[in-house]
Amino acid sequence: MTLPEIIDRARANDHRVKEAQAQLRYYRSRYDEARWAWFPRMDSYFMIAGPTPEARNDGLGGPPTTFSTRMYDLDFGQPGVMMRAGAEAVLPIYTFGKLDALEEAGRKGVEAGEALTVRAQDESEYQAAQAFYGYCLAKQAAGVIDDTMKRLDDAEKTLARLREEGSDQVTQMDLYKLAFYRQQGEVQKLQAENGAQFALAAIRLLIAAPADETLEVQVEVLTAPEGSLGALDGYVIAAAKHRPELKAIAAGLEAREQEVKIREAMYYPDFGIAGFFRWMWTTSATRQISPFAYDPYNDLSAGVGLVMKYQWDFPQKGIHLEQARAEYEKMQHQRDLIGAGVKLEIEKSWGETNLAMKKAERQAEAEKNARRWANAAYTAFELGTGDTRELVDSFSAYASASVQRIQAYHDVKVGLRALTRAVGQPAELQARPVAAPPAVLQPR
Repeated sequence: MTLPEIIDRARANDHRVKEAQAQLRYYRSRYDEARWAWFPRMDSYFMIAGPTPEARNDGLGGPPTTFSTRMYDLDFGQPGVMMRAGAEAVLPIYTFGKLDALEEAGRKGVEAGEALTVRAQDESEYQAAQAFYGYCLAKQAAGVIDDTMKRLDDAEKTLARLREEGSDQVTQMDLYKLAFYRQQGEVQKLQAENGAQFALAAIRLLIAAPADETLEVQVEVLTAPEGSLGALDGYVIAAAKHRPELKAIAAGLEAREQEVKIREAMYYPDFGIAGFFRWMWTTSATRQISPFAYDPYNDLSAGVGLVMKYQWDFPQKGIHLEQARAEYEKMQHQRDLIGAGVKLEIEKSWGETNLAMKKAERQAEAEKNARRWANAAYTAFELGTGDTRELVDSFSAYASASVQRIQAYHDVKVGLRALTRAVGQPAELQARPVAAPPAVLQPR
């Protein structure tokens, strides 16, 4: 797997990304709920009940036609069954901006959810790149240690030969020193291998790899950075447009503003169109056909009208409005705090990356000098003019300088990824300006 493949899987499969996507689905459902808030509220019912007593007359509200119809006795006559059905609906037509504000708040919630999802993906990408470059660092460090061990093997053979020849240049103490440094190298190699295993486990976690999947990472050779960092102010300006946290807090602030508008509009009534339908029929009662006759057993009616709804809970309205305003002001301070935190994060990432680039340049020069020292010390030792301490010290210095150079290259790679996360868009090194050739004076 290459780094782009690891990043793609991390941005798609990381559990934090999945969590953010689920939260985004919730925000979208709330937005859909707000968009359909205008839809009429319809309540319907159907009921079968019984037994109902006998109730018979002429249908015009006249006296009972059967003795069992009379009330206040235990004679229910021929009991029956009552069936009842009905429906009511209210269509809002004017709410003083409540529905519009509710829809806008839902839309801003979706924007905030989308930004938070991008934030989770950016965090996964950064940590995946961090684990990948850590793996590459461990592998290259192990290679440097192997190279040093080979040099120590050659030195050990030379020491053994000189020891057999009875040379005064080598003592038994020199052999002890060489054995000590060999063991130190073995320990460092074990540490590098352990670091590689840990980085591989981190990659597996970030991409949510199945337990039975075998991961193989294509090692990228860490090379010297080419180019220079852009101006710090440019990254800060870019973050104001692209950083997902700033987008999320801006959308959340607008949603809070819409909530304040809704609470302010709660002091005004809601107007709508209401409709109703009622039907009731009983098997043991005569349906009354006179509009002046009371009929609790049979009914058929419907109607439409203009309604106004208002709740006279002024104390609660004032409390809720104050709470909404307080939440809005709180989020304003959060926005300012996040903005300052983003700026500080950019300054930190920019400073660490700039330092890593300078260290990379210095460590590359240090490695060159250490290599020359090691070659010179080995040549002098072969010729019999150098001692063991100088040889081992030069080898140790060369190995240390090589590892520190690779570490500096690693820090530059990780620093650029951290700067990318801090800005919200890729932070690439800019090409260094080409120096103009010196002017050539033309003879007159």
